[in-house]
Amino acid sequence: MATRTVAIASAIGLHARPASLFAQAATASGIPITIGRPGQPPVDGRSILMVMALGVQHGEEVELASDAEGAETTLDALVALLSRDLDAE
Repeated sequence: MATRTVAIASAIGLHARPASLFAQAATASGIPITIGRPGQPPVDGRSILMVMALGVQHGEEVELASDAEGAETTLDALVALLSRDLDAE
């Protein structure tokens, strides 16, 4: 299983716009992606409601994971997305 850990760069955390952009990118990848706080149960990264329900704030770390083929490249792209302040763009 491929995993990545990233700190959330968006000023308001994973709420509204950042959560939507992340869920859209996860869905567009065509593979199952999970997201969660390290050590806690992950949720489906393709669901904006589940991503928002995590309540992740600015600077908190999340872990992305997938066991699908091609997951390494997809997770790298999602890490790059979450490493930007998506509210400032």
